[in-house]
Amino acid sequence: MSDGLVGVADGLWCATQPLRFLGIEVGARMTVAKLPSGGLLLHSPIEPRPALRAAVEAKGPVEHVVAPNRFHHLFVGLWGDAGPRVQVHVAPGLLAKRPDLAGALELGDVADPAWGEAFDTCRVNGIPMANEVAFLHRPTRTLFTCDLAFNVGASLPAATRFFFKIQGKYGRLETTFLERLLTRDRGAAKASIERILGWDFDRVVVSHGDVLESGGHEAFRRAWSWLL
Repeated sequence: MSDGLVGVADGLWCATQPLRFLGIEVGARMTVAKLPSGGLLLHSPIEPRPALRAAVEAKGPVEHVVAPNRFHHLFVGLWGDAGPRVQVHVAPGLLAKRPDLAGALELGDVADPAWGEAFDTCRVNGIPMANEVAFLHRPTRTLFTCDLAFNVGASLPAATRFFFKIQGKYGRLETTFLERLLTRDRGAAKASIERILGWDFDRVVVSHGDVLESGGHEAFRRAWSWLL
């Protein structure tokens, strides 16, 4: 993992940094998308270390910074000062945890008009502790997700690989025990996942694990088959 930007598709980049959760290294990924305006949208921002900030700003001005769920928000404020044009967007309920982000817009089922036709969004209901909002990047047929699925592969440390292997969740797109544990309304969650599956996507960018370059639609369906 490094602070550099890696091209994923035309107008789409990712950057990763280490992150431990429950003692396990799972990594964290930020996705950067070029908007029709020429500005940038930052999805699930990671720490803006100098090299990363410079790499991002070389691609264009930061215009929108997105905290897509109630867990992925730690560095939103640090990117929110990137310039006077920056608008912060947060998952439903996050402002109760982060009153310092007053002025942020709440995400939902309708994409911000400022993003042009670049994105669709879907609030995943029934999992209130996360309140994740999934993103479809239309131009590249890419689904952006934080904790709706992991894709743990060879890029993560041996201990992480072992942890996921013993659960039978290594080497493919999968939900974890947390999705089952945190789901409070299965009907509402199912309706949201089905709406996401109505989107046209092939690639899946996850926050934890490897980018799934193709076959993402069927892989996402399989990962959530326990709910569907």
